[in-house]
Amino acid sequence: MSHPLLPVLRRARVVPVIRTSTAAHAVTACSWLREAGMPVLEITLTTPDAIALIKELAGEPGLLIGAGTVPDERAAEACLVAGARFLVTPWVDPAVIALARAAGAAAMPGAMTPTEIRAALAAGADVVKLFPANSAGGPAHVKAVRAVFPGIAFCPTGGIDAGNAPAYLAAGAAFVGIGGKLVDEARIAAGDKPAILRAAHEVMGIEQA
Repeated sequence: MSHPLLPVLRRARVVPVIRTSTAAHAVTACSWLREAGMPVLEITLTTPDAIALIKELAGEPGLLIGAGTVPDERAAEACLVAGARFLVTPWVDPAVIALARAAGAAAMPGAMTPTEIRAALAAGADVVKLFPANSAGGPAHVKAVRAVFPGIAFCPTGGIDAGNAPAYLAAGAAFVGIGGKLVDEARIAAGDKPAILRAAHEVMGIEQA
């Protein structure tokens, strides 16, 4: 049985990955993306004060907040207590997956090869994050692993933007993660809100090819 958050993530099609060098830039990015109408946000733990931001946003109506780059059980517990509804890791960590499932959150471990994908599924993954997607085969890789794992929800992340996202969706991705191509920290630091809103609207308008 699939996780109840999957339909929400599929409808969103894009999960913005918030990874900034300062907490202030992360707060600004989240505010602008929310204004653009993006209902799902992934706050990576490499961002300063990420847990506090997750806690602040988790109670907001209409938002689905997750934690990214979750390194271990201790961090996973802190994210779940703060209100994260999904946990994303760059690798397969069965302990983190188990914590997510016990809390009712969606587990989204990172994997690339069929062996890694199988390990993620055996550990209880709800979604498999294909990472790094663009440098390891792109949409062709998504299509290839979908042939072996036809019923699995894949979220490619890494090097994805509005230009190539449609190809990933057409290849069978359930949704995609977009970081630097959407959350451009240089533009955020410059206060270029119109540029971030344009980027958000562009990726929100992507269609499956």
